[in-house]
Amino acid sequence: MKPNPRSQHTHTHTDRAVPVAPSRSRLRPLGLDEVRITGGFWARRREVNATATLDHCRDWMERVGWLGNFRAPVQARRGREFADSDVYKLLEAMAWAGTGSDPVTETIAAAQEPDGYLNTHFGRPGQQPRYSDLEWGHELYCYGHLIQAGVAQIRTGGEGELAKTALRAADHVCATFGPGGIEGVCGHPEIETALVELARATGEQRYLDQAALFIDRRGRGTLADGEFGRAYHQDDMPVRQATVLRGHAVRALYLACGAVDVAVETGDEELLAAVVRQWETTVARRTHLTGGMGSHHRDESFGDDFVLPPDRAYSETCAGVAAVMLGWRLLLATGEPRFADLAERTLFNVVATSPAEDGRSFFYANTLHRRRRGTVPAPHAVSPRAESGLRAPWFEVSCCPTNVARTLALLPTYLASVDDHGIQLHQYADAEISVDGVALRVRTDYPSGGTVTVRIARSPDHPWTLSLRVPAWTEGATTWLVDADGTRPTVAPGTAAVTRVFRPGDEIRLELPVAPRWIAPDPRVDAVRGTVAVQRGPLVYCAESVDLPDGREVDAVRVDTSAEPVDGPEDTVVAPGELAEPPDGPWPFRPLDQVDASAAESRGIVLVPYHSWANRGPSTMRVWLPTNQP
Repeated sequence: MKPNPRSQHTHTHTDRAVPVAPSRSRLRPLGLDEVRITGGFWARRREVNATATLDHCRDWMERVGWLGNFRAPVQARRGREFADSDVYKLLEAMAWAGTGSDPVTETIAAAQEPDGYLNTHFGRPGQQPRYSDLEWGHELYCYGHLIQAGVAQIRTGGEGELAKTALRAADHVCATFGPGGIEGVCGHPEIETALVELARATGEQRYLDQAALFIDRRGRGTLADGEFGRAYHQDDMPVRQATVLRGHAVRALYLACGAVDVAVETGDEELLAAVVRQWETTVARRTHLTGGMGSHHRDESFGDDFVLPPDRAYSETCAGVAAVMLGWRLLLATGEPRFADLAERTLFNVVATSPAEDGRSFFYANTLHRRRRGTVPAPHAVSPRAESGLRAPWFEVSCCPTNVARTLALLPTYLASVDDHGIQLHQYADAEISVDGVALRVRTDYPSGGTVTVRIARSPDHPWTLSLRVPAWTEGATTWLVDADGTRPTVAPGTAAVTRVFRPGDEIRLELPVAPRWIAPDPRVDAVRGTVAVQRGPLVYCAESVDLPDGREVDAVRVDTSAEPVDGPEDTVVAPGELAEPPDGPWPFRPLDQVDASAAESRGIVLVPYHSWANRGPSTMRVWLPTNQP
């Protein structure tokens, strides 16, 4: 909140413990040493992450040989070509969580070649040559996650061996793919945002220049065409010309993150505007109610506009993580709360859905309609399939567990920001915030309850502004902002701000309307036309068969939208409706005048938060609910 002599929107180099540290932006992020989550929804999940998930991931990586790849002979290498990246994501998570990683780091550093090259799948005797498969080899992608882990170490504990390994790899990338080098890009974006962050952490311009070069090369046909087309790799058109995110969802979102980072650091407003345009169209036409992205299982890709089938929703967990990463970058760059709105939706309904309550099994894909009860995965077996009716302890492709782990470890950095005028709260949790002479204590049981109380513990003797996001989901309901002097104005979706001289003990209270509401789909989403969903605050709800009587399945559920859903016990919602088993026949189609209305049992339909489903054993589930209206 101190005026910056360079520019209102330019920040000096920061050593804060943050994953994203723009040198110029509308808002400046706060680090893990400035924001602490102290209780509630996210504190529970972060505790499980720190005490169970990190060890779970490390144990599985030893079991399946991914850690051993760095010390094993070539012929014994195990896992997919990108397995190295998951080791690096685990190291990043451990850095943000403050747990030790020295033995793992030493093993990785010992495997690095003298020129900085590091990959267990390419380049050694008996393997394919270096950079011989840029489309699918993931070498630069793996470097990206290594570099992000190195940046995490720099910002949490200084330049240790992990950071030195990452720096050597980054120098190798610049020497190999810079001007006069290989004129190519990686089939899976990730290196771009990592190089920008390394430039921010070290002040070295060459890393930013290389990231900008990769962004400029993308979409110019440097990758070979394949079975999914050039759009799969976002190599069908330059980033500046694209109007929507397309192709492989995680690839598209990581590329957008890198483009925002480059745009912010170079002051490229045209590039930033292009990504904002792509985000807007994607959110309006290609995003599920949960915030999930991706409709195609075969290629893990976005569908066409309004192709959002609930039973075939891919909604990969990693795409959810990437969407949060993108939203945070756009929020810092523009200051617009709409980016925090989607990040909140995705955090609660995709990221929080993936791990089981014990943090030791995960969803890879996040369907919105499960038609058959899944089988319980074997606790010591690797799941070969991303699609699953129950969370699995590990996958042949286990990018999602480590991505969730690092996201939960750094989650406090997504809660708040500062600018020259004050402090902005973007996500709500019990938390303590201390920065620039201001100390705040946030108390809330959000998302169960809608009251967020901010108590001033310390404040300077001059006016400053406290801003609180009013979520877009409050549209059509009344939100109150209660000031310390007792004034109680209503506020609209967007930002509620109070500017004055605050005194210790002052309290500002935001009262959000979290009552359950019916949600209707856009009629162009053919797959869910004629159905409704229920949302309570930021949480999407679902019907699960374990809450139905007599072994019934969710296909029997019909809801009555002539009355409102109401709160039930223990965070459930009860929707008015009925159970009606459709009659069986020799043919599943019949004239409208011959439709036989089956006997219906009127009852309240118990709905649970979508993030909690499948924690009580095999079940069927659906988010979009048929109505009993003609």
